[in-house]
Amino acid sequence: MPLASFAISCRQHLRLSRYVVSPLLLFALLGACSQIPLNSNTSTSRSTTTAPSASQNTGNKTTSTSSAAVRDPLLDGLLLRQERIYRIAAPLIIKNAVLCRTQARPLLGFTAKNQYSYPPELTAAARQSLGLDERLQVMQILDGSGAMRAGLKRGDILQTIQDLTIPTGPQAEPETARMLSPILKNLSELNITVIRQNQPITVNVPLTLACAFAIDVGNTQLVNAYADGRRILLTRGLLDWLSTDEDVAIIIAREIAHNVLQHAKQLQQMATLSMVIDNLLLFKPDQIAANSSNGIKITPEKMDQEADRLALFMLARAGYDIANFTHVMQKLAQTPNASQALTYPTLHPWTEGRQSVIQATIKEIRQKQSAKKALVP
Repeated sequence: MPLASFAISCRQHLRLSRYVVSPLLLFALLGACSQIPLNSNTSTSRSTTTAPSASQNTGNKTTSTSSAAVRDPLLDGLLLRQERIYRIAAPLIIKNAVLCRTQARPLLGFTAKNQYSYPPELTAAARQSLGLDERLQVMQILDGSGAMRAGLKRGDILQTIQDLTIPTGPQAEPETARMLSPILKNLSELNITVIRQNQPITVNVPLTLACAFAIDVGNTQLVNAYADGRRILLTRGLLDWLSTDEDVAIIIAREIAHNVLQHAKQLQQMATLSMVIDNLLLFKPDQIAANSSNGIKITPEKMDQEADRLALFMLARAGYDIANFTHVMQKLAQTPNASQALTYPTLHPWTEGRQSVIQATIKEIRQKQSAKKALVP
């Protein structure tokens, strides 16, 4: 069975980014390593998300006094973007497991982090603002997942999984992956003990079949998105340019489609794209590398047409409005510096051929919906 990536400590991202486990993505559906500073142009969306404060650390001992005194704008910006992406991606990856083919996996559907899950510059803020320490703590729960149905809560501190004690400290995430890998092959649910309100609570968490791609936010204002076959990265610039969740969902769906269709592999640029993603996940990326083409190839029109078609079906299955698809593609073609070497419009040129495929696919989907037929390409 193909391997699936496990979330790693951001501090160790470059060294550990290729550590993998089988058979499921455990905690980080969206990588724990999106190291994105707050920007004055933070975009709004149809659903408002607020950065969590210490008093929101559900069920555990926290300090609710004057959270403003310990807020950190860099960490708040990071959390806002992570939570937005997590919220938008949830229906796309759960509702489209059948379309993700061999890249669908069972997963728990929550992120777990400790104070070391953030870059060194934010460790103190994570400790003060979020109440994180050496232990892994539940941070985000995927809507519709087994973790949500089981009653897992934000702020729960992981104690054991299948009676195995969860590691703590700087290497807690990769060590947990290593520990759990041998026992997960034939399970449909996991027995998890957490600490909530200083008391141990045991829950049985059913695994959730979903598209097994980590989705991150990249630290650059360039408007772009990348898919290396196993990961997806949307840049901060792209999130700022696309103001609504519906618009962002379209891009996430397209990048999922590129991965499912193995376009990076066909173009022989999986390693190149992986290096670009690794760089943009850093708190301070190499800006020279970030602003260069890095040898990334322009996506052939046929591949973009294939991704457009599959993405439209994924969006419809996830309950997103597909009518706005063409408008978003046109809006991206009008981004500042659209002719720059490493931007979305240059790597995914907008053509009449793509527009024709999109219109035909939307018509096909509408017909299937009216006839109550399965939404499968």
